[in-house]
Amino acid sequence: MKAILLVSHGSRSPKTKEEISVLAGLIRQRLPGVIVEYAFLEIEAPNIPQGIDQCVSQGATEIVVTLNFLNAGRHVDEDIPAIVLAAQKKYPQFKFTISKPIGQHPQIPNLFIDLINNA
Repeated sequence: MKAILLVSHGSRSPKTKEEISVLAGLIRQRLPGVIVEYAFLEIEAPNIPQGIDQCVSQGATEIVVTLNFLNAGRHVDEDIPAIVLAAQKKYPQFKFTISKPIGQHPQIPNLFIDLINNA
């Protein structure tokens, strides 16, 4: 079974966790039959290993770690891949993949134009 783990940076602001929870819920509605959870790299819970464990406990055998990060950087290029590699060692029978950061998606210019036009 496929799972999506939406990974964000984390913040001390409770609003951030609420926004990510809502986003995960919207994705869940649009992908019936797919496990959708969220996790944070820092500060907030659940952390990424806990999020992976949640996916596994729900029956996931394939986990797509989906990066809610705008651009590449240390977290995207080093920290998160290291955490996912540790999970792969813990769960060698499961398939793990990591998405590109949001800013590399071809529709991102259209999103920015929409934000600008509605500012």
